[in-house]
Amino acid sequence: MPKRVITEQKIKKFKEMLYQQEKHQNTIDKYIRDIRKLQAYARMREITQELLVGYKEYLVGEGTYRASSINSFLAAANCFCELNGWNGVRVKLLRVQKEVFVPESRELTKEEYKRLIRTAAEEGNTRMALLIETIGSTGIRISELPYVTVESLQHGMTDIYNKGKIRRILYPNELTRALAAYARRMNIRSGCIFRTGSGAPMDRSNIWRMMKLLCTRANVDPEKVYPHNLRHLFARCFYQIKPDIAKLADVLGHGNIETTRIYIKSTGREHKEHLNQMHMIVHITSDCTNLPANSAVTSGTRAVSPAEDRMKLACRRVCRFCMDGKNKRCVRICGR
Repeated sequence: MPKRVITEQKIKKFKEMLYQQEKHQNTIDKYIRDIRKLQAYARMREITQELLVGYKEYLVGEGTYRASSINSFLAAANCFCELNGWNGVRVKLLRVQKEVFVPESRELTKEEYKRLIRTAAEEGNTRMALLIETIGSTGIRISELPYVTVESLQHGMTDIYNKGKIRRILYPNELTRALAAYARRMNIRSGCIFRTGSGAPMDRSNIWRMMKLLCTRANVDPEKVYPHNLRHLFARCFYQIKPDIAKLADVLGHGNIETTRIYIKSTGREHKEHLNQMHMIVHITSDCTNLPANSAVTSGTRAVSPAEDRMKLACRRVCRFCMDGKNKRCVRICGR
């Protein structure tokens, strides 16, 4: 059997190494899934540079993965090869042009956020309403919810240990009062606040599922509703009030400000508004004296009637704005 082959023993060793590096459990699980994907592609063939390049081309050719997903698969493959000591076996990630704005179809608005909370509260699901508010008002990750404890409410803050770092998160006053009232009502005297009926911390998959069910009743696009999108909403709202990207990066727990930049991108609508505010279009005027008297000036699918045409031609020089057929008066030149 070739030396550089993905076996169950090597996967187990890889998992142990990730534990030694103190990777988060969710990160470890993601890496293992990605390596098994590579294992299925390789089919016991030796892992070489050529095979990894072919694997990248295969992922791109599938047409079902976004570039970011493909890069995560390749990053896991590189990490696996490195930890196994397979020197020289490495594949380059896809070069992705950074998006200037976020498509509105993927952005959760503040109004939709409030609608989710109100719907959950109206249905008597106070726990889900508070969970959404907690992530939306603090920017914590869903995996960090167990750090929101009864004890932390006494100080109005909590210390979160994640990704090898400890960061302190402050609670808004209204959130502290709401969580304290919920804990008293549910007789939760200590430990994490967001828990199941058995007392265990709520599971990521359960939260995801409940959010998806809630969004249909709240009339919010399900594609927008997932826990991490609440962090993006928090980041945008925070940055609008305090445009300090370094501070925002600290609050979110980012080690790289470039990651934070992704969170505060404007939408396509906002980006277009910025372009419109630049006023870079020069309205060039046209001499219309040579046009036939009875001709109809067209714009798109609408034709200007002869009467409208004669009205516009009363101006010796008429701008394109007036000639588009939408304005019966020449407001740009003579105000007729």
